[in-house]
Amino acid sequence: MKIYGVTGWKNCGKTGLMERLVAEFCRRGHSVSTLKHAHHSTDVDQPGTDSYRHRTAGAAEVILASPHRVAIMQELRGADEPSFVELLSRLRPVDLVLVEGFKRETHPKIEAYRTAAGQPLIAPEDATIRAVASDVPLHLDRPVFDLDDTAAIADFIAGEIAL
Repeated sequence: MKIYGVTGWKNCGKTGLMERLVAEFCRRGHSVSTLKHAHHSTDVDQPGTDSYRHRTAGAAEVILASPHRVAIMQELRGADEPSFVELLSRLRPVDLVLVEGFKRETHPKIEAYRTAAGQPLIAPEDATIRAVASDVPLHLDRPVFDLDDTAAIADFIAGEIAL
């Protein structure tokens, strides 16, 4: 599977760019999965549902299946968070895995950057960032795209990974 990341600070447009890239690559006929890292505690299940009740009762893993989707929830219960490589290995094969977050991993990435977020660029200090998608013109030693130019960003990524 080809792997490419979108990284950047909070409120810099990562999720919007990911959403547009998934849609663009799917429109181009590619199968796409995503891997998203959250620094905060997150729960896709809701209190009161049967699956939530199973987990809180102590189940290590709960599979919630319906005719439309399957969700697998695994409780770490103090164990280490799975590694990036382990998480990738859990995905079914697709043409492209787009990764949001995981700044410190070594896969190639594009940085989403918005000046209003008030954060410095990551790219100058990180060679794994191959390009920047920005809301303002920048002069860098790598390509800079308009943050909203999804087709050009997708073309760049496809060229980088020979997709």
